[in-house]
Amino acid sequence: MSTIEEAPPSERTKAPQSGERIADWADGRLGIYKWRFLVRKVFPEHWSFMFGEMALYSFIILILTGLWLTMFFTPSMGEVVYDGPHVPLQGVRMSEAYASTVKISFEVRGGLFIRQLHHWSALTMIGALCLHTLRHFLTASFRKPREVNWLIGIVLIILVTLEGFLGYSLPDDLLSGTGLRIAQGIILAIPLVGTYVQMFLFGSEYPGTDIVTRFYSFHILLVPGIMLALLTVHLILVFYHKHTQFRGPGRTEANVVGQPLMPHYSAKAGGFFFLVFGVLSLMAAIATINPIWKYGPYRTDQISQGSQPDWYMGFLEGALRAMPAWELTVWGGYTINFSVLIPAVILPGVMIGVIALWPFLEAWVTGDKREHHLLDRPREHPTRTGFGCAFVALYLVLFFGGANDVLAEKFHLSLNFITYAVRIGVFLVPALTYFITRRICLGLQQRERDKLLHGRETGKIKRLPHGEFVEVHARLDRGREYTLLSGETPQPLPAPAPERDGVPNPQARKEALRYRLSRWLYGGQVAKPTPQEMRRALEHIGHPPTEHASSNGHLETAAQSPVEGREPDQQLH
Repeated sequence: MSTIEEAPPSERTKAPQSGERIADWADGRLGIYKWRFLVRKVFPEHWSFMFGEMALYSFIILILTGLWLTMFFTPSMGEVVYDGPHVPLQGVRMSEAYASTVKISFEVRGGLFIRQLHHWSALTMIGALCLHTLRHFLTASFRKPREVNWLIGIVLIILVTLEGFLGYSLPDDLLSGTGLRIAQGIILAIPLVGTYVQMFLFGSEYPGTDIVTRFYSFHILLVPGIMLALLTVHLILVFYHKHTQFRGPGRTEANVVGQPLMPHYSAKAGGFFFLVFGVLSLMAAIATINPIWKYGPYRTDQISQGSQPDWYMGFLEGALRAMPAWELTVWGGYTINFSVLIPAVILPGVMIGVIALWPFLEAWVTGDKREHHLLDRPREHPTRTGFGCAFVALYLVLFFGGANDVLAEKFHLSLNFITYAVRIGVFLVPALTYFITRRICLGLQQRERDKLLHGRETGKIKRLPHGEFVEVHARLDRGREYTLLSGETPQPLPAPAPERDGVPNPQARKEALRYRLSRWLYGGQVAKPTPQEMRRALEHIGHPPTEHASSNGHLETAAQSPVEGREPDQQLH
């Protein structure tokens, strides 16, 4: 039997306030209390926002696994004779880099798991970044004031791709050596400076003895440092500009509707991080990737049959395989190898340049200098959406072209047939994708207009007095109706005047170009219903309109009125 005794009130002491003292000490030196507003920073919710989080979490896993791997990897091309436990490689001469990678895979406890987790995280990060960028492009989140952040994102994609290739080349196995030989050929194809860049990287004629050491420095120091700095700036700008959000009731250009950073968003983000970590760990545990012990060490006189790069380099491989063997010898006997220069240098440069400069092109065509914090739905801009899908289609055609030998073997097709199909598909598939996507977007616009004017189908059949059967339509949900009516329908610019007061317009050519581009971007849009059309439609449906017209010409519902008790720039739900 136990008893509980309480001290008399006169002898009780106040609980120690060590936590307050520690907080005051930290605030006096770090000024933490001044940043308390970040705790209530609001983040909107949408499933597409998770792509950026996946890329960030994959980057964290890459840093952790990469730090572990650096303790066991030997970045040297000095030759050794393998005498480890893997019997097929015993007695084989190989570089120290390859030998240390095999040792990590078979002799270090958990080494193969960490290697594969590192590799899967790299592939996932690049894929998540590509989807994240595509989401930003299709929803037009690149508009003012986020153009700089858009460029930072493009640079991050380039750096992540380069970082993946550098890490892919470090083991010095037969597969990575083949990719490194292709990269060396691409560098040599660059006119004037190619040979100098090749000597700078390799230190001598290919393959040299310094390439792994130099790539190792780039892989663990230079490129990750630049990526970390750009990622920090990227996240700071996201906080500074506020997070973009889709249109809806209560959402304006001046507020953010969502959940605060603490504790809601941070708890969900933490759970999502462990979910990504768990899935990648499961993939690393059960799905073999880059089994270098099967390929063997790199030798310049050998190549693996059916060798394929990681998926993010597949389009470059396909472009090289599809390009005809074109060369041009200019004055002095200098040869320009167009069969490498066009597909491996010019084509990727044009693709990256167009995507990077698109925000500035669209702003110049429209003359729009306003700030935008509400996102567009892809169907509202058919041309932009069609162009984005055509870009993806071009990438996929080249990606499958890079596996023409594997496809020919697996499906018993002619290699030449696949190659010619890729050459035709490079021009045909993106054009068809653009046309079909644009028509689908216009069809969805027309469908939404019909729903606004005629209501949604209820599935109920009604018989009229004269015997006709009709389906009963009901008015859309007010929130859905507001979402469809809000926003602006982009219109092309008016045709420029060739003269002004009898004087030739000095800006005629520039304005004509902007006019043609604006018609391409915004021509043929399905107009949203006018307030008069909406009133007649609601009367026809059987619900007389009780709302009043808002300043933008659409019906204003109760969801549009300001909500009491909410801050003007942050709203919670």
